[in-house]
Amino acid sequence: MKKILEGSRAIAETIKNIGVDVVSCYPITPQTHIVEDLAKFKADGEADYEYVRAESEFAAMSILVGASAAGARTYTATSSQGLLLMTEVLYNVAGMRLPIVMTDANRAISAPINIWNDQQDAVTVRDAGWIMLYGENNQEVCDLHVLAYKIAEACQIPVMVNLDGFVLTHTLETIEIIDSKSIKKYLPAFKPSEKLDPKDPLTFGAFATPKHYMEIRQELHDDVVASKKMIAKEMTSFKKYFGRKLSLVDYYGDKSADTVVVAMGSVLGTIKDAIDELKKSGKKVGVLKVSSLRPFPAEEIIKEIGNKKNVIVIDKSLSLGEEGILAGELKRSFYGNSKATITSVIMGLGGRDITKEMIKKAITQAGKSRNQAVFIGK
Repeated sequence: MKKILEGSRAIAETIKNIGVDVVSCYPITPQTHIVEDLAKFKADGEADYEYVRAESEFAAMSILVGASAAGARTYTATSSQGLLLMTEVLYNVAGMRLPIVMTDANRAISAPINIWNDQQDAVTVRDAGWIMLYGENNQEVCDLHVLAYKIAEACQIPVMVNLDGFVLTHTLETIEIIDSKSIKKYLPAFKPSEKLDPKDPLTFGAFATPKHYMEIRQELHDDVVASKKMIAKEMTSFKKYFGRKLSLVDYYGDKSADTVVVAMGSVLGTIKDAIDELKKSGKKVGVLKVSSLRPFPAEEIIKEIGNKKNVIVIDKSLSLGEEGILAGELKRSFYGNSKATITSVIMGLGGRDITKEMIKKAITQAGKSRNQAVFIGK
């Protein structure tokens, strides 16, 4: 059913239709509307999940650790400082192989305090062992949540679905919400291979000595790497079920272009508009959307743009003292695989508007080799 919905409301309806067992949340801008709507569904008798109001984001994720270990399908949402407060538990979730799904409404990190969008929060915890997916628009974000549960439960790895705060969470779009009956055909009931049971005691996250710890961490690493094949397979399956395309990477524009812009999230819409205008003036530029930060689709990216001359990477995040996070990932992947000149461009920090003219200015940096990032704010 197609509806005109705020992004947050659309996510909440999708989670309700997925049929989660336990929701535990703490409000923080700009994800609060998601958990408010989920609370209202419960209060109005539209949902039968357990809704636990936690005293902090740390507590919310800790509650889900227990629920997931006991065999429940679980959900939470957070943003910015809330995600950072969860950091300790995020590592525990991945290490215990709990298939928790979380929405992160990406928002700038303090200090100074800023409630607007950039992507610094999620990229800061990219090494916690979670699969990390990014949506370009609200339809894609909702679809990624359905996919996330399929991936998390199949791989026993938690999944974080990212969307740009305010830009998407508070924006109205026409969205097709997948009904619960259709979701059940694609997503079977959660049946964990192991769960907490007083009659059959188990230990999750046991004490590991140096004799075993390294192999346990390597196993998680190997499984995150291997999850890329599962994600690609399920994205193909998703299109067969629901008719909409999801992909690890997606190229837009002239395939013969020597210059390509790479980005994640909602900024891709502005980039596409900018290169469409450049095309009218005879300038060929392509755009590559990256939908997964972990696992990182290095081979897929190289296949699409490894033969290009210039790559402009637009990041709404920054490794302080270095360059954009996505740019660093591309440079690592391209080393020895491509002769492209990669330029890191930082835009949109703290919610600064990104215009088509700024995108065009970024493209003028093509071919100008440098070690540090270029900041474009107007």
